[in-house]
Amino acid sequence: MRLPLQITARDIEMTDAIETAVRKKAEKLDQFSDRIMACRVVIECPHKHQHKGVQYNVRIDLTVPGAELVVKREPNEDLYVALRDAFDAAARQLREHMDRNNHHHGRNGAAVASD
Repeated sequence: MRLPLQITARDIEMTDAIETAVRKKAEKLDQFSDRIMACRVVIECPHKHQHKGVQYNVRIDLTVPGAELVVKREPNEDLYVALRDAFDAAARQLREHMDRNNHHHGRNGAAVASD
């Protein structure tokens, strides 16, 4: 990643364990593209719902050349499951974006003529 990872926590204490888990998952995104320019992760724990208890929301914003990829998954009671699901979705979006980009541009970045 060209720019540092930005992690924001809202209504939840950012522990070393949470930060480490986010950093490890963000580093794995580099496997799919070395062109990630920024990665912003927001973890929030909105006020408790009467019947559902604590729910964690994870939002990931990835900046890559020509696109801003945004992932927001369904809330989950388990923060680590919410993180896993969000980063899995981010990896899928990143792979799809890179596949589309490589289809329209050659591996060396030159435009490919389509018939």
